[in-house]
Amino acid sequence: MSVSPARRAAFDVLRRVFEDDAYADRALRGAAEGLDERDRALATRLAYGAVQRVRTLDHAIGELGGRPVAKLDAPVRAALRLGAYQLGFVDGVPRYAAVNESVELVRVARLERAVAFTNAVLRRLADGIGPLLASLPEGPLKHSYPDWVWDVWRRELGEEGALALMRAQNEPPETVVRLVRGDPPGEPTDVPGAYRVERVDEAALAEGRIWPQSRGSQLAGLALGARAGERVLDLCAAPGGKATMLAGEVVAVELHEARARELEENAARLGAANVRVVVADGRRLSDDLTGFDRALVDAPCSGLGVLAARPDLRWRAEPLPHLQLELLLAAAERVRPGGTLVYSVCTINADEAEHVVDASGLEADGSLADEWPAFRHVRRPEFLQTLPHVHGTSGFFVARLRV
Repeated sequence: MSVSPARRAAFDVLRRVFEDDAYADRALRGAAEGLDERDRALATRLAYGAVQRVRTLDHAIGELGGRPVAKLDAPVRAALRLGAYQLGFVDGVPRYAAVNESVELVRVARLERAVAFTNAVLRRLADGIGPLLASLPEGPLKHSYPDWVWDVWRRELGEEGALALMRAQNEPPETVVRLVRGDPPGEPTDVPGAYRVERVDEAALAEGRIWPQSRGSQLAGLALGARAGERVLDLCAAPGGKATMLAGEVVAVELHEARARELEENAARLGAANVRVVVADGRRLSDDLTGFDRALVDAPCSGLGVLAARPDLRWRAEPLPHLQLELLLAAAERVRPGGTLVYSVCTINADEAEHVVDASGLEADGSLADEWPAFRHVRRPEFLQTLPHVHGTSGFFVARLRV
């Protein structure tokens, strides 16, 4: 029996992510090269879904297969995860296709000795995974998150809010683009310039007419309020979605040379001639980079607000409050007295958000939430917070501060 191109690609992605520590989106880009649109869509759904749900899948495989997943050969583990995901979470996939093609993947990997075992486990999963999933208590095992993420969200949002957030970030996110120039590409949203679309128009993207960017991310750029004639600093700028939104003379700082080149290419494609890229550590800028009117610090973070779009991130996420505070204070030193600074992170974790702002000693500009009342932070009304289960976009914290 042959294996469909989509399942083979998804199998390759699972192996790359969990054996080579590859990023799921980059692994998929290579594995799905040459696939038609339909197969690419199926490969994406299977690969991303299995990576997201791997904790739950491994529990089911261990319970029904009678052997710890960690002790299995890597190709067997990947094939069982892929089959279990289809059997447990994908409607409309024939049982025989999920079972037989997963078994065939083990055979293709030249593990003939493991074929019978794989087949037996998958048949048990076909019969038992539905009742097993239904019996799991609500929490991080059922929804496939690390325990520490569950603890953070329960602290932040309460148990029901945390559960709603976990469910929301296991679903595909909305597709939103920022209009750079030309005609509106889709449905207007509650963020000016942000349009909801069914899919990204690759031609429009290549021509620089649109940029894929969530409403939460665009909100962070708009919050800065940069104007023509001002000097503006973007301290953590790559890949450039926010930097290319900003008016004025923009200095876009990026630590890594490869990402800085990508940033330059994106700025050129989007026609952002006002953006100058500087390769540097944002905490140690040269002396001439000072006196800015405004600065944006969209800091590296655990990314707990973008887990729907980045399926492997939940397994590698790490809070970075010390680095975030260093970057925020470094930016504040580069802004003129009376200037404006926006601090944003794409996470839902107070330790990386309001606690960092509090530790900085900078004064919050409470008018920000008056400008965007729909996104007012529930506990800290001087800030903004977007929540996937409430606002239907990525999770961002945004603070506008006075220097």
